[in-house]
Amino acid sequence: MTPVQKLGGLAVLVLLAMAVSFGVAWQVQDWRYDGKLAKQAGQFQTDLDTIGNAATTQARAEQDKRLAAEQRATAADQQHSKELSDVQRNQALLRDRLATADVRLSVLLDATDSASGCNMPAAAGAVSVVHAARRAQLDPAHAQRIIAITDDGDNGLIALRACQAYVRAIAR
Repeated sequence: MTPVQKLGGLAVLVLLAMAVSFGVAWQVQDWRYDGKLAKQAGQFQTDLDTIGNAATTQARAEQDKRLAAEQRATAADQQHSKELSDVQRNQALLRDRLATADVRLSVLLDATDSASGCNMPAAAGAVSVVHAARRAQLDPAHAQRIIAITDDGDNGLIALRACQAYVRAIAR
């Protein structure tokens, strides 16, 4: 063998050794990075589990709050409905009693008002049960209209209280 052939063989041998060491280094890096990646994947999964559990807990708490608010709103609505039906029943009874003349609506008169032009006697009559100040009895039709106005006012006040209770229940 000539020295050039020896040099060529040595170069091939060196190249082969370099290729083998490159392959070994590559394999060692692969094992090392596989370990790091597996560790990172495990940590990532742990973090995802923690975030998922926190989100589930928060969603459950919000759902419980919403359910409690719905229950308070339902209770307030039932209370409103009961109050409204009670007032409507009482108003209907009063209207019926006014219609049958079972009850009469009267107003107090101001005895010192000379501009009213009402010449009512100052003392109560012998047949009257009223022992108070002078009173004038209203026409039943006018009494019915007054009761209807107060009925609308009562309904409005009940609706206002229901709205306020609803807002308080939602604001909690």
